[in-house]
Amino acid sequence: MSSDLIVNVSPSEVVIALLEDKGLVELNREMTGAKFAVGDIYLGRVKKIMPSLNAAFIDVGYEKDAFLHYLDMGPQFSTLNKFLKIATSKNNKITSISKIQSDPDIDKEGKISDILKVGQNILVQVAKEPISTKGPRLTSELSIAGRNMVLMPFSEKVSISQKIESNEEKNRLKKLIQSIKPRKYGVIVRTAAEDKRVAELDQELKRLVAKFETTFQKLRRVNAPSLIVGELGRTTALLRDIYNPNFNSIIVNDPIVCEEISEYLGSIAPEKKKTVKLYKGNQSIFEYYGVDKQLKASFGKTVSFKNGAYLIIEHTEAFHVIDVNSGNRSKAGIDQETNALEVNLAAADEIARQLRLRDMGGIIVVDFIDMHQAENRHKVYERMKEAMDVDRTKHNILPLSKFCLLQITRQRVRPEEHVETAEVCPTCKGTGKITPTILLVDELESKVKYIFKELNKNKVIIKTHPYLAAFLNKGFWSLKNKWAFRFLKALKSRT
Repeated sequence: MSSDLIVNVSPSEVVIALLEDKGLVELNREMTGAKFAVGDIYLGRVKKIMPSLNAAFIDVGYEKDAFLHYLDMGPQFSTLNKFLKIATSKNNKITSISKIQSDPDIDKEGKISDILKVGQNILVQVAKEPISTKGPRLTSELSIAGRNMVLMPFSEKVSISQKIESNEEKNRLKKLIQSIKPRKYGVIVRTAAEDKRVAELDQELKRLVAKFETTFQKLRRVNAPSLIVGELGRTTALLRDIYNPNFNSIIVNDPIVCEEISEYLGSIAPEKKKTVKLYKGNQSIFEYYGVDKQLKASFGKTVSFKNGAYLIIEHTEAFHVIDVNSGNRSKAGIDQETNALEVNLAAADEIARQLRLRDMGGIIVVDFIDMHQAENRHKVYERMKEAMDVDRTKHNILPLSKFCLLQITRQRVRPEEHVETAEVCPTCKGTGKITPTILLVDELESKVKYIFKELNKNKVIIKTHPYLAAFLNKGFWSLKNKWAFRFLKALKSRT
């Protein structure tokens, strides 16, 4: 599978589109100057203790106080708190956490009111970005993510990604990391580290340790609330997490961001640095690479996916609902059960893409077309699991019920992506809505195909607006002539 990353930089935001085999599968949007990204570490101040929730609200500088639950504080919180006191002390001469004596782990069944006090300073990390009316969700179990590993200060554990299948490779990586990691640091080895040499891993480990230990200098100079360790820019953070050798190209329309990505890629995969390209065309980068058209077709309440079948996607405060419909799809000689199975299997692929593309989180309920055979329901369940294997976000899928309902839970760490697809009508000036003009030709072609193939008509006359008629008749290989040649039928376009 080939992958391309298209980065559209504008004064107000950076929009990143991930294409797999030219199909849009992920969209990430970062406002210029945006704060409170997942992974950012803040010096916060305890604003309110909530004993009934066993949680606290922390001021990190956001308009709404962030939420920290007792279970998210991490077992090494006492040691983290000692580190904070030492680092903010004027007489501190310690420059590495390896020299700090560890305190006992906090009690798993303890109460937050016994550990935190109102007005106390605390080191926290953003686990979930602000969503809707909620502030950020925090954790005190700090981590610094790299390409091949995740550094866990104040821990001693070494864990290996379950996606690395070879036990021999797992043992190699575990022994290697244990031999090179400093004291008081734990490491989670990511899938990307498979088959990597010790020199490369050691270099990244030292870089991550140095990044965290700069907090000693920063904590002396700042007052809560303040950002202490910032995550990479969303572009390079996404690249760090999704990059694989199959990337064909990374195309950027801004020279500064292009250079930033090129430098980062040079540090993790120097041989692939040439895949970073600067787009210099006059046309919008998303329009040139077909992203705009896919956005219009992929967002909105109704999404078509194969031979007239479509999805209805509804969003509520509690959960998301997806309804699978066969539409006008029909094949001679195919019974209802077989037809339902074919549509449901195709729908599973599109639903998996939609979840990634819209970054839908929480509870998702899918209403597939009814199938009476348990074997067919199992086939759809297996296809759904297979289609979502490439999804990096944590998720869980339950088998279909006898009513062909499927439940999915998917971790939500950022606000859901939303793109407005309906356009303002040029006639009513906004009192009504029309479908996107960019999709009109595709819709026309679908209708023509249906008339010729399904209804077996020999002649079609399309009556349309003069502008559209001119577009359909433009040139010898006009759309009208292409359709007529494709279906070998008579086609006329009139104004």
